[in-house]
Amino acid sequence: MTETLRDRVVDAALALAERRSWEEVRLHDVAAEIGVGLNDVRVQFREKEEIVDAWFDRADEAMLREAAEAEIAGLTPRQRLHRLVMVWLGALAPHRRVARQMILGKLEPGHVHYQFSGLLRVSRTVQWLREAASRDAVLPWRALEETALTSIYLATFLRWMQDESADPARTSVLLERLLTAGECASEAIPDWLAPGRAPAHTTAAVAPGV
Repeated sequence: MTETLRDRVVDAALALAERRSWEEVRLHDVAAEIGVGLNDVRVQFREKEEIVDAWFDRADEAMLREAAEAEIAGLTPRQRLHRLVMVWLGALAPHRRVARQMILGKLEPGHVHYQFSGLLRVSRTVQWLREAASRDAVLPWRALEETALTSIYLATFLRWMQDESADPARTSVLLERLLTAGECASEAIPDWLAPGRAPAHTTAAVAPGV
């Protein structure tokens, strides 16, 4: 596949961040790195923060490609969610330090609009995760499931950013523990208290209260 200018901008920004830090990356340096004009970069990205979204979009894409693999259909709901989240994290792994800096940048007090866009980013990824895992619940159970899955996703992501173990093993263990707890909680709730829950053969591996 031919690399687009958009991809080149993202790759150059990541390379510069690895040599310096994400905070020190400037778009004029990115343009110089790949030998294009600053306006060429602007056409692709209106601001530096959009490069962050493009980088995380790659993780979403990796997760959705994994969901298309035939063997995914044979996994249990918990196994499917675990596999997809770990693939998502794996796509970011080559630049884990930079990803951590990107997140910290979004949390900077003076950047309220970045924090809002960060919340939208989380919501979008969780929605694609539910689609990739073939989650079929409808309201009101769907809203509860989304809340639980968002909590699990965020807890796992935060753990991953600090995880220096191989593969990263500690993150995988935490994710499995959270998903198992969610599955147990879901199964303990009778159907009459869970309107909108998917049929038994597709029961969620996450539940409210996790």
